[in-house]
Amino acid sequence: MKSHSVLCAGVDEAGRGPLAGPVVVAAVILDPERPIHGLADSKKLSETRRNKLATAIRYQALAWRVEAIEVATIDEINILQATMLGMRLVVEKLDPVPELALIDGNRAPDLSCECHTIVRGDESEPAISAASILAKVHRDEIMKGLHQEFPHYGFDRHKGYPTRHHLQMLKEFGVCPHHRRSYAPVREALAR
Repeated sequence: MKSHSVLCAGVDEAGRGPLAGPVVVAAVILDPERPIHGLADSKKLSETRRNKLATAIRYQALAWRVEAIEVATIDEINILQATMLGMRLVVEKLDPVPELALIDGNRAPDLSCECHTIVRGDESEPAISAASILAKVHRDEIMKGLHQEFPHYGFDRHKGYPTRHHLQMLKEFGVCPHHRRSYAPVREALAR
């Protein structure tokens, strides 16, 4: 569903599945006069390539916005609602305001503009790809910062995802303030 005659924002998130850290949502309105080559699903790009593309997006897009929804909010309203909140925030704060939002996935928040969901949109829609790159790069930077504070968890490597190492560190060291207490492995670590 490509629409180039209207002002269109791509929207995506990074970090729904991790046990720790925020969920990060981004929205991007690409400039058709300044195309960015090599946009793709952020998960399919190397870290170096993602970082280069993120820089290009920040300089060449008509507009972009990134929001991090913190752990306390995720635990309070659940990850789906936290993601929807982030999507509303990024779209509402874009300047110029988009006429259409293309959302990666099959769920969309209530927005003031028209919106369409696209399953695997980060693979097919350049604006969603751009949003996925900004969200992932921003979240990875946050997790590297948390690693400085809590190095034993290895947040710089697994970014909070439930890897074997992360689960082992939860058993050994317990829960830090950045763990999502509403997620089962974290609840189990707290119960111990």
